[in-house]
Amino acid sequence: MIAAFCALCVAELTAALVRPEAGPVTAVGGAVVDRTPPAVKDFAVRNFGTDDKLVLRLGILVLLALFALAVGVLAARHRRLGASAVLVFGLVGAVAAVGRPEGAPSDALPSVVGAVIAAGVLYLLAGRLPPPRLGPPSPAVPPPASATPASPSPAAGETGTGPAPAPEPRAAESAPPPAFDRRGFVIAATAAAAASAGAGYVGRRLTASVQAGASASRADIRLPVPDSSAPAVPPGTDLGVRGISSFVTPNKSFYRVDTALVVPRVDAGRWRLRVHGKGVTRPLTLGYQDLLRRTTVERDITLACVSNEVGGPYIGNARWIGVRLADVLREAGVEAPSKGGPADQLVSRSVDGMTIGTPVETVMDGRDAMLALGMNGEPLPFEHGFPVRMLVPGLYGYVSACKWIEDIELTTFDAYDAYWVERDWARQAPVKTESRIDTPRPFASPKAGTVPVGGVAWAQHRGISRVEVRVDGGEWHTARLGAADGRDTWRQWVWEWPATSGHHTLEVRATDGTGATQTSRRVGTVPDGATGWHSVVVDVS
Repeated sequence: MIAAFCALCVAELTAALVRPEAGPVTAVGGAVVDRTPPAVKDFAVRNFGTDDKLVLRLGILVLLALFALAVGVLAARHRRLGASAVLVFGLVGAVAAVGRPEGAPSDALPSVVGAVIAAGVLYLLAGRLPPPRLGPPSPAVPPPASATPASPSPAAGETGTGPAPAPEPRAAESAPPPAFDRRGFVIAATAAAAASAGAGYVGRRLTASVQAGASASRADIRLPVPDSSAPAVPPGTDLGVRGISSFVTPNKSFYRVDTALVVPRVDAGRWRLRVHGKGVTRPLTLGYQDLLRRTTVERDITLACVSNEVGGPYIGNARWIGVRLADVLREAGVEAPSKGGPADQLVSRSVDGMTIGTPVETVMDGRDAMLALGMNGEPLPFEHGFPVRMLVPGLYGYVSACKWIEDIELTTFDAYDAYWVERDWARQAPVKTESRIDTPRPFASPKAGTVPVGGVAWAQHRGISRVEVRVDGGEWHTARLGAADGRDTWRQWVWEWPATSGHHTLEVRATDGTGATQTSRRVGTVPDGATGWHSVVVDVS
């Protein structure tokens, strides 16, 4: 266990000098995420929510502890084999780090250095342990049967009948095992642990100093007054019904679903965005200040995750400030496929290696696709993509909402599969019409009488025109809608239910702005989003 502690601490110091994401726990965790089947990923998101990454890290640490115990037992008997096992484990971490989408050869250093130090510590400490007892203790040598001196040996050719001399006891049978130097072992183990803790502390301080620079760069930002402001939220958008999700989702409550075990903290002053690829006639490299000086827009946009099951929580609405993505693409010489452009896919890359593929035609069809700089009146939080993220209304996040973006490449869907497409998700995924009952909660026990049944409905870039509720499979009742704030946001709804005592099932469905009503067919999230009517069961008293 001491050797494992040394490995983690030394690796953390090395990762602080290389890249925090290259630490072995983070690298192995990322490799696990990369290779997790969609069904398992959905299970983790569904059951652990935003704590899924914490659960993964704890699981890795538990496995590491069990491995350390097993190696410790092995090293007590065969210390060379124990040290070799540690080196093999370090190799696993190195391969995981280099194999990540954003991995570089230098990312192997934290795992390699940590493993070498740990193997050395284990070898030295195991050498201070007493040798193992491989069998039962040797019996004591019995004393001579008689003190009578032996007769002289017969001369050559003579026959002797006297007793033979008693054999001398062997040294191996008489020499006691070396004493275990407990004090020396404790001193060596304590020194190794203390030195490792010091290395870990220095590593944390170095990482914190880098993060402090990124935090300072965010604190210094003053978002510009947008050249095109969002209209004021219409009166009646928020129905004021207790239990319904607020129309604007606060930043601290906004859902987060991504693969980053360590949230990237990027210094805005050093951030750059590269625009290049097929059909780009004027490649661009833009800094954060370059974007601030451009024409900015402010829009209310609802963002949804494809992992959101029917009635799920992974959706939120915010007021975003940013630069129109279509304007940046046109400056780079990009044309939409419908106008003869050779590229039909825009691949956005994050600083953590995530890739997201978005239809070029959709980005350039006039909707408010943007490179977002601000969220609800402040610079983007680190957890939500600071310094810049991409947004495309009407598309699920995995095909549009690249956080911590640093690269935009124009290509084709035939030429490249983005991260989630490689894992069996659809290449294109427009948001499906969905609705959710927020109140009453499942298995609630409201009193008989008028009970408000309410929630939210969404169909980004098509809007919501009607919401209906029914009880126990009966007739549909039209709900009252909150005022619409454009077609890219969700809408609140409420229906006053004359509840009667008993066990009841409530269901909801929505109709989008094109007149299409959401399907009742219940399917899971893979490959392009869940469908079905949300329902809750209540017991009215």
